[in-house]
Amino acid sequence: MRLRVLLLFLALLATRSPAQSPPRVLAYLQRISGTYTLAGQHNREPSAEPTKWTDYVFRTTGKYPALWSGDFLFQQENIDQRWTMIKEAERQWHRGAVVNIMWHACPPGPGEPCGWDPGLMNAPLTDAQWQELITDGTPLNKAWKARMDGIAVYLQYLKDRHVEVLFRPLHEMNQGKFWWGGRPGPQGTARLYQITHDYLKNTKGLTNLVWVWDMQDMSRDFAQYNPGDKYWDVFAFDVYGKGYDASWYDYIRPIVGPKPMAIGECAALPTPTVLAAQPRWVFFMAWAELLKESNSVEAIQTLYNDPRVLTLDELPKR
Repeated sequence: MRLRVLLLFLALLATRSPAQSPPRVLAYLQRISGTYTLAGQHNREPSAEPTKWTDYVFRTTGKYPALWSGDFLFQQENIDQRWTMIKEAERQWHRGAVVNIMWHACPPGPGEPCGWDPGLMNAPLTDAQWQELITDGTPLNKAWKARMDGIAVYLQYLKDRHVEVLFRPLHEMNQGKFWWGGRPGPQGTARLYQITHDYLKNTKGLTNLVWVWDMQDMSRDFAQYNPGDKYWDVFAFDVYGKGYDASWYDYIRPIVGPKPMAIGECAALPTPTVLAAQPRWVFFMAWAELLKESNSVEAIQTLYNDPRVLTLDELPKR
């Protein structure tokens, strides 16, 4: 069965030109949905070591994750290393990995760098500032577009080299502690996601991005944050509570429909039993150091050796 999936992916690679991105990765995720789950690992601080936790997985299991994840981040020392992270994304792509990039964006007013708390967290915009942010041509709106111009340089570099990216901005939309989150309704967080999508895809021409809409296991009001089907390709679900409970899986599936759905972040890894009972998760992504802090070596090894879980050595080289 695994060989059949890999042959299907190779056929996609052979029949689609680089200019047709992003269908290759997206089509692959669609094809494995319900059958396989990619092992994924996030790498964050320090950006100077963009494979720190991916390498830990290899030392622990003898296998590399199928999905490598990096982060634009927000501290000056990590902003200074963005090219290091991007060059690693390029390298991982050519090794055959699926590439995921997050963006912990600073608030649009103060600029970069910024703090974590307050900064990204617990520094909300007023309602008036939010309205300014989502209104075209206002100072805060222009500031947000200028911020996107900054990261577009890196994403354009990847596009020029035919690297497709699972792109996950404004993650955990229902997490009200983030400055961008916790604003339900059509003019809330979903609207900022739409603005971000349209600017990067249509204005900047970044057609190499596979757009990920992300929520956390903390409130069942996902419809209030859905930016609309045309704005996202993959749904990601961050598990830090009881998200592996079957009731969450059953709640999410009708919202996602036939699109791929994934465990976007987690501390405790899903077990092989969970993945067997919830087969539509197309990848899981352990969060950096929480992989080591929240999971035993035995649990990591057991998951990475599960027949349902795909690792880098099982993906075709590009």
